Amino acid sequence: MTRARSVLAVVLGVVVLGIAPGVAGSATPAADRSLGPDTQFFAPGATAGALAQIASLRAAGDGANADLLAAMEAVPRAVWITQGTPAEARERVKDVIRRAAREQTVPVLVAYNIPGRDCGGFSAGGALTSAEYDAWIDGFANGIGGHRAVVILEPDGLGLLPSDCGGPNPGYPFTNAERYAQLNAAVDRLQQQPHTSVYLDGTHSHWLSVGDAAARLVTAGVMRAQGFFLNVSNFRATQDGAKYGTWISKCIAFANNPEEGGWRLGHYDWCASQYFSPFGPVNPDDFSTWVNTDSWYDANLGTAEPTTHFVLDTSRNGQGPWSGEQDWCNPPGRGVGLRPTVETDVPLLDAYLWVKVPGESDGQCRGPVDPQWGVADPPAGQWFPQQALQLAQLAVPAL
Repeated sequence: MTRARSVLAVVLGVVVLGIAPGVAGSATPAADRSLGPDTQFFAPGATAGALAQIASLRAAGDGANADLLAAMEAVPRAVWITQGTPAEARERVKDVIRRAAREQTVPVLVAYNIPGRDCGGFSAGGALTSAEYDAWIDGFANGIGGHRAVVILEPDGLGLLPSDCGGPNPGYPFTNAERYAQLNAAVDRLQQQPHTSVYLDGTHSHWLSVGDAAARLVTAGVMRAQGFFLNVSNFRATQDGAKYGTWISKCIAFANNPEEGGWRLGHYDWCASQYFSPFGPVNPDDFSTWVNTDSWYDANLGTAEPTTHFVLDTSRNGQGPWSGEQDWCNPPGRGVGLRPTVETDVPLLDAYLWVKVPGESDGQCRGPVDPQWGVADPPAGQWFPQQALQLAQLAVPAL
């Protein structure tokens, strides 16, 4: 769906030091939105592409692989709402809410319609103006009503700010200020729904540095939301995401702690990360070196208490990341990962979720014929039979 690209990012000029958390909207306290230990997530059922592939496998006498795909399709996963009028968004969300309510499960909904999304790339689209987007979010929120729901708000929305896409320019007239205003307004509107948990884009453990991610999240209103999400549509290992998310939460706490003279306020750029720590070398690809970043937080967090929660997409990370070029786009040899659950054993990690729909293509990113697959990759969001079967076959844990 989204272009979760791997880039070494540092704190950019768009980050303003000393950013205030913002003015709270008419939100219900966070305790009313937390995911309880008995939470079961909604499974929307097999997609049309999956059903066709399962039928084809059975017709060919390959019941074993058909069963694997069917098992993968039975796992709870997110429902993406990506277009339409406000009324259409409302009705699409209402339909999911009704189905989940009948099963007494919690739906995970992805709001993916921000102006200028995906830098106009493989998953281009979205609303054309802020006013259009605000109206669309209002319809989305009305569809949820008073029901329980998790909202993944705009994958790549903070990882790919307009400035990261070369904007504003005549062909891409979007600005960072507009993006932040859109996300803040969306957080406040969705938070008006009393049982909705809203999570913002925290990218993944091989993308933004901890300080950059923390600064962007706070600017976008994360301190009025439930938290942030990680690894959507990507393949980074679960342990990496859990550590990275915990550091982001600690960095937010560090840079918003008024105690100890207030010397640290707004200094997200001081936070150690997966790329740098003054306590010793850190290699983003070598988890054993991350102890040096842990040491920085142990030494500097002081009285600051990390409270910002997060969720982690494990839909395709069972085998970890691929080492080839364009590792974010339809890499071979991957498998689905941990099943959705609130039992994470990580204090700030609310849930493992399947946000990306396993089996749906990331886009046509390697030319007319993908040398990794020997076929043309389907357009973004369309079913990719070869990849889907491999994801099921190489699942960790096994399906």
